[in-house]
Amino acid sequence: MKIKTQFLPKSSLRKWSTGLTVFFVLLITVFLTFMSFGMVTFDQGHLWDITVAVAAPTEIIAFILSILAVKKKKERTVSVYLSLIIGACVILFLLLHSLFIND
Repeated sequence: MKIKTQFLPKSSLRKWSTGLTVFFVLLITVFLTFMSFGMVTFDQGHLWDITVAVAAPTEIIAFILSILAVKKKKERTVSVYLSLIIGACVILFLLLHSLFIND
């Protein structure tokens, strides 16, 4: 018996979770690219704060949609599982990062 594995989801719920995760990754990548070229920093301005304020809720919503896709729609695509993994990492980061901040 051969199991077919799909990468891209078919329904709209699944597509939203994957799309929001791609948006999150692109947003963080663009910020870090600008930072590597010296165009922005963590210390000057509030661009990092705005980036996180947009990116974190986006990925949390994608995480919730991924859970719904797996539980309700029985989704088994690679992209939805990647969205679950990235969402779990973001939630863990948000919960644990304040333990390591030294002000």
